[in-house]
Amino acid sequence: MRLTRYTDYAMRVLLYLGRQPDRLCSIAEIAQAYAISQNHLMKIVNDLVNAGYLESVRGRKGGIRLARSAEEINVGALIRHTEDDFDLVECGSCLIAPACGLTSVLDEALRGFLTILDGYSLADVLARRGDFGHLLNSTTDHPRMAGPAN
Repeated sequence: MRLTRYTDYAMRVLLYLGRQPDRLCSIAEIAQAYAISQNHLMKIVNDLVNAGYLESVRGRKGGIRLARSAEEINVGALIRHTEDDFDLVECGSCLIAPACGLTSVLDEALRGFLTILDGYSLADVLARRGDFGHLLNSTTDHPRMAGPAN
């Protein structure tokens, strides 16, 4: 199973915000930290706000932050939200699909994959390997970076 870039970036946003939950961050700051497209992140952040994962504060001192605690954000639920297609293979056009046993095996594997992800929260993922802040692109010239980096 290969997750989309959309899901990858959504997780990156949540991880970034989860390591500093006490402050507002900008999309530009997150894009710079990961060296990824700000325009692409804007679409993802908007979706995550609408889905209740993030809170957006407008205005000059605005930004984004987690809408819930990291303990309340389930990785499996997020993956289900951000992924459009969980078909591991395209069985619809296959001649043997009605009699093929592979479909049920792959469905079982997918259920197992999602069950594992359902067992983890964003907090679990953040705690699993330690702080990654030192690995992000330098944002010391960005005034929003002042503050704790849990």
